[in-house]
Amino acid sequence: QVQLVESGGGLVQAGGSLRLSCVVSGSIFSINTMGWYRQTPGKQRELVADITSGGRKNYADSVKGRFTISRDNAKNTVYLQMNSLKPEDTSVYYCNVYSQRNYWGQGTQVTVSS
Repeated sequence: QVQLVESGGGLVQAGGSLRLSCVVSGSIFSINTMGWYRQTPGKQRELVADITSGGRKNYADSVKGRFTISRDNAKNTVYLQMNSLKPEDTSVYYCNVYSQRNYWGQGTQVTVSS
């Protein structure tokens, strides 16, 4: 049973910062890509950032220069450092891991007040 447990969401004022963490546990083999997605009501889930096992990073244009993704392979953990947050970043953020199939976390709410 593979579990993805996210933490770090919350309420922050515009311009502030949050750091999301996602720990992967259970029987999982050779994690490939780890990433973060977000979804607001009525909209499709969208990629925020991902990082391959080799360390290549990919960001949505809307977060480039503000968000940084990183991973600790020894801890099966992926992080998302979010700086200069904007109200439009308000969403539920989901951790995603690909290892022969996609795995998803339960989501963590990020709310940015103006």
